[in-house]
Amino acid sequence: MKRAYRVIWAAAAYDDLLGIIEYIARDSPANAGKVLKTIKNRAATLHLSPQRGRLVPELQEQGIAQYRELVIAPWRLIYRIADDSVLVLSVLDGRRNVEDLLLARLTTGTLYVLA
Repeated sequence: MKRAYRVIWAAAAYDDLLGIIEYIARDSPANAGKVLKTIKNRAATLHLSPQRGRLVPELQEQGIAQYRELVIAPWRLIYRIADDSVLVLSVLDGRRNVEDLLLARLTTGTLYVLA
């Protein structure tokens, strides 16, 4: 039987998600609901196979290899595995240059569970 991990969202990642949904809802509340469900469902699947996400290329180039990502086009869900938890740290627009943002944000964050 596979080991189950607890998926925990950092406050910054939760705020990212809310910002994405609020932005989409301005034009299409129905689409915003679909995007929210898609991102939450994909994140929840990390509880059984967190290693499946790729290493974050921008960080790996800097010698930082503990962060992984799931691409949920056009967004990138950034996380790391810690003991029996998967810590979701950020949800970013993959169309932007995110290297500086990632380096600054992945060192802090208050954690809580996204229900």
